[in-house]
Amino acid sequence: MTDKRPNKIMVPPQGGMLRDLVTRLKLIGRLMSDRRVNFFLKILPLASVAYLFWPLDAIAIPFIGVLDDAAILWIGSTLFVELCPPNVVEEHVNELASNYEDDSTDDVVDAESTDVDGK
Repeated sequence: MTDKRPNKIMVPPQGGMLRDLVTRLKLIGRLMSDRRVNFFLKILPLASVAYLFWPLDAIAIPFIGVLDDAAILWIGSTLFVELCPPNVVEEHVNELASNYEDDSTDDVVDAESTDVDGK
């Protein structure tokens, strides 16, 4: 039988929406520059961004046009990451996660301080 475990490729939340967005953009940038990702697959995020500058919207209702732009960007970026080779995505996710690891430990530094008179 085949192992049907779900792919756990997404970066786990580590510190807020802005940090997750930056991590996601870094992941997409790394995947775009990786030669192991299919060239035609790299067209997907580029087409999503190009849709922002397209003069016609899929939905021509005011204020909802912005939502369809956001939806296209979200769908394009999500599909791109999900369709990339899982081992390549996992490699880049691990490298990005290692950059965010907390290096602080609960070590106490014992030191003495001296006041300096600034005459």
